[in-house]
Amino acid sequence: MLRPVEDVPAVVVCNSCRHSPDAREDAEGVRGGARLAEALRRVKAQSPRYEGVAVQDMPCLFACSEHCTVHLRAPGKVGYVLGRFTPDEEAARAILDYAAHYAESEHGRVPFADWPQGVKGHFIVRTPPPGFVAT
Repeated sequence: MLRPVEDVPAVVVCNSCRHSPDAREDAEGVRGGARLAEALRRVKAQSPRYEGVAVQDMPCLFACSEHCTVHLRAPGKVGYVLGRFTPDEEAARAILDYAAHYAESEHGRVPFADWPQGVKGHFIVRTPPPGFVAT
C-alpha cells in the first residue's frame, strides 16, 4: 500500500484525478491526473530551477470533488493541497514555480507576491507537518 520515496520537497500529483469537473478522461481516454503528472515531469526536465523539487505520483489524494490535485510537501514544512488545474504545461509550470519558492522557504510559507498567477485560487487545504501545528 505504501511505496517509499525520497523525503524531499515534492509535488505529489494524483495520477487518477478527473480531467475536469465534467469528464474523468480526455478524448484519448487518459485521466487528467496522469496528464498533469506527464506535464510536471516535462516542465521539470526543461529547467534546472526545479532540481530541488521532486515530482512524485500516487493514485487518489481523496480530493475527488476537485480535479487535477497535487500535494506540496517537505520535511518540517506546512504542506498544501491544490486542485482544479488544467492538465497542461502552463499549470505544471505554475505549480513548479510555486514549489521552487516553497522548497526554498523556511517553513513552507511563500509570500503572496511570489505566487505565480497560475496557482492563485487553487489552494484547497494546508496541512501541518508531523509534530507541529501552524501559528
